[in-house]
Amino acid sequence: MEAASVRERIARLQTEHRNLDKKILTQIQAFQHDQVEVQRLKKRKLLLKDQIAALEASLIPDVPA
Repeated sequence: MEAASVRERIARLQTEHRNLDKKILTQIQAFQHDQVEVQRLKKRKLLLKDQIAALEASLIPDVPA
């Protein structure tokens, strides 16, 4: 994958990650929040974080030992 393409993907994932954070906060602040939905959103957020980390690591060039 090209570096520019990877950076674009990272930016999209980071945006989705921030949006999920807002959704989770809104859900938690609701008087009657759906705990199952909050857990689902948190799992998705963690998955995004892992994907972002993997893509960022792929941008780091390999250095011979």
